[in-house]
Amino acid sequence: MSQRIAVFVQALDSISELGVIAALRIRPEVHIVDRRDADPEAIAVLVVDEIDDNAIALIKSTRGQGTQRIVLVASSLEDDGVFAAAEAGISGLARRKDVTADGLVQVISSVDRGAGVLPPDLVGTLLKQVSRLQHQAAVPRGQRYSGITDREADVLRLVSQGLDTNEIAQELCYSERTVKNTLHAINNRFNLRNRPHAVAYAIREGLI
Repeated sequence: MSQRIAVFVQALDSISELGVIAALRIRPEVHIVDRRDADPEAIAVLVVDEIDDNAIALIKSTRGQGTQRIVLVASSLEDDGVFAAAEAGISGLARRKDVTADGLVQVISSVDRGAGVLPPDLVGTLLKQVSRLQHQAAVPRGQRYSGITDREADVLRLVSQGLDTNEIAQELCYSERTVKNTLHAINNRFNLRNRPHAVAYAIREGLI
């Protein structure tokens, strides 16, 4: 059996926190740890009602304490809040009413593999909004006016669908190294923190 994923849970109310801990504690894929003793490689599962100022503060505080991989479980997912959460540094996002224990473990496992996770229906909604921006300008040799290449757009589009590095490489017939280098280049160019932040930025700017 592969090594269990270290996870700690934090919520803005104790009932939610205890409920998620109870659901995850029996799962063989994860190992629940105390957030005060958590290694920086642990994944934080943060549970909130809505993505408001308190939720964003919780995300930033968690990152400030050294945890870089955060799964946010929220009851309400409004577009502005999703962007704010991505920019604050989340690695995965799940809608509370839709996610089961199995689904939450899948999100955690995807984040552990390096994938960014957003609800597919939400991605579709954001893409429709972005279409209003009418970003249709292009320049020769596959370089878009925004500074993003067709290859980078293809990779970001697949990241937004929840695919991990290996799956993206297979879909586009690239090597995993090429996919990683492409994402690294995007993050460096636009000063982005991680995959969800890159996807949120790309959607907001109409790049994908």
